Amino acid sequence: MGMKIEHVAVYFNDLERGKEFFERYFGATEGELYHNPRTGFSSYFLSFGEGARLEVMQKAGVRDEEKEPERTGYAHIAFSVGSKDEVDQLTARLKDDGHEVLSGPRTTGDGYYESCILGPEDIRVEITE
Repeated sequence: MGMKIEHVAVYFNDLERGKEFFERYFGATEGELYHNPRTGFSSYFLSFGEGARLEVMQKAGVRDEEKEPERTGYAHIAFSVGSKDEVDQLTARLKDDGHEVLSGPRTTGDGYYESCILGPEDIRVEITE
């Protein structure tokens, strides 16, 4: 039996903004809102057609510390969009909508054509062909 990543999870202060970002730019389909009033936890599972899902979460009292650009732990989430043209177009759209482009589009030393943008609440999102 082969292993696969089922989902990755990210906390947001603004759950709806986080969810809408992935819907608007990456075609996510949202699952049903889960909310536990006892713990103050809420989440959506987002699907992207194939591959792992993304769980966007919010919980009262979760610490929101400064996010250094280079740090251990979560680094980025990468989306394959199918072509160099799509990388260019989506990067331009995100930039036009006010999101900071951190790098690219460019071909990296290991052969990926990609860009990296700063998403809601300073999460890094890589866009690759």
